[in-house]
Amino acid sequence: MTTSNQSVEDVPLNRFHQLLTVRSGGGSFVDGYVLSIIGVAMVQMSAGLALDAFWQGMIAASALIGIFFGGFLGGWLTDHFGRQRIFFVGPTLFILASLAQLWVESGPMLFALRFLIGVAVGIEYPVATALLVEFLPKKYRGPRLATLTILWFAGAAFAYIVGHFVLAAGGDDNWRLVLASPAVIGALLFAVRLGTPESPRWLLSKNRPAEAEAIIKQVYGKAFSLKNLPEQAQEKKTSLLALLNSGYGKRMLFVAMFWSCSVIPVFAVYSFAPKVLEALNLKGDWASFGSVAITLLFVIGCIIATRLINSMGRRSMLIHSFLWSGLALLGLASMHDSSPTLVLVLFGAYALFIGGAQVLQLVYPNELFPTEIRAKAVGIGTSLSRIGAAVGTWLVPMSLQSLGIAQTMYAAAIVTLVGLLFAWALAPETRSLTLQQAASLN
Repeated sequence: MTTSNQSVEDVPLNRFHQLLTVRSGGGSFVDGYVLSIIGVAMVQMSAGLALDAFWQGMIAASALIGIFFGGFLGGWLTDHFGRQRIFFVGPTLFILASLAQLWVESGPMLFALRFLIGVAVGIEYPVATALLVEFLPKKYRGPRLATLTILWFAGAAFAYIVGHFVLAAGGDDNWRLVLASPAVIGALLFAVRLGTPESPRWLLSKNRPAEAEAIIKQVYGKAFSLKNLPEQAQEKKTSLLALLNSGYGKRMLFVAMFWSCSVIPVFAVYSFAPKVLEALNLKGDWASFGSVAITLLFVIGCIIATRLINSMGRRSMLIHSFLWSGLALLGLASMHDSSPTLVLVLFGAYALFIGGAQVLQLVYPNELFPTEIRAKAVGIGTSLSRIGAAVGTWLVPMSLQSLGIAQTMYAAAIVTLVGLLFAWALAPETRSLTLQQAASLN
């Protein structure tokens, strides 16, 4: 195929795509870091601020509440003002809100700062993924979006490692340094994103073809032009109302439900990993080792899913991910008082198998909706999925105290198996499709 009629969805990866993956993926890395670091500092922070179980749960859930508002806001801002401008809002909030935690003096103040960090995370999901997917060739779309999830877990693992060393250095207030540490990563992310161009697809949706063509030539080469993006001329304008009143409403239900069911147990475990492991009879070094090991197994599970996403297919991967991870949680619930080795094996199995659902959180929403509402759809999916995640995280310490670890794990298993039912009933197959084909209701 010659360049004159080659679609931009069929070109090979170039340096721009590689750099854009880093620019977008850096946001996922920071997201994983800031959402996990609270669990590392929870024990020392609770003692330093004299937090009771209520405020521990509220602070753990505060970022998830912020994501709820940030997802809606970020989706609207990204579709209205463009991907490029909103690309810098998240890193700015990461820096400011993280640094402010150095001087926090109360539970409500920390709740407010963690809420702002959650808003930043919520904004990141629609803007970073929409910008990336609108530049990527179709062959690499699934694996590259899945890579963002791997970077999320890598950030979470890095948070546990950094937090452990900072706390081990001693000092009653070192938890403040732990909570402020994301500011460094946020500053690096802001710097690496400088020079990112606007999405040509978004520019076309706003009737700015000259600017779109200039960016196409800049990214793909001077021989390329708007004619190499022919499907855009056939795309109909679609409002958010159409998303809810047409076939997109069914897609939105699917995205919100599978996303919710995949994140609720993960966030609950991450926010209270030491407490959950302690309740499973893993204490001291076992608990510290288990927190890092399980997080790394999440990363490995996501890497495996990324390698299989094109060959296995989206639908099959989602169904198997929910099935086997749900069975692992049932095993944890029924054998919670077993040996530390068996507990870690079951927890590790959950971490490995849930990787498929985790990587599809960013793939499905970006493939199932057209350019005009893509960021809004991702933002809505992000927000709705965090309602259950926030409630679940808030309830974890109280559930452990009143119901015990077995019932808590049974609840997590039920949530995961509900996700399996929605995947079986509604999950479509979008591999090998262009963005236009995947987003089409036909």
